Amino acid sequence: MPQHDPSNYSLITYIWVLILSLWGGIVHHIKKVKTGIVARFSLSELIGDLFISGFIGVMTFYLCEYASVDKMLTAFMVGISSHMGTRGLMMLEEVAAKKFGVSVPKNDTDAEKR
Repeated sequence: MPQHDPSNYSLITYIWVLILSLWGGIVHHIKKVKTGIVARFSLSELIGDLFISGFIGVMTFYLCEYASVDKMLTAFMVGISSHMGTRGLMMLEEVAAKKFGVSVPKNDTDAEKR
């Protein structure tokens, strides 16, 4: 299906996906500071949250496009999954595991069980 080729999406599409994803990462970081998970603002922690959120947001976008999800629901899912941080990544792992019929080992040492 050529319409699902990542190179077929416009720059503006990738910009809005990244903006929603990074916004989710910022909100996630603020939540961690306010709840005491991170003692105080940390630039390195924020950058880590932004990278994780950006990756998860783009992967969620691709998943939604693959499933032909409505654009508004796609935007919602990108924002929410990117805010979820590594929990969003674990959910995407589970979706992929079900799709390909493999099991994903549970990692009890995950630093973000929140």
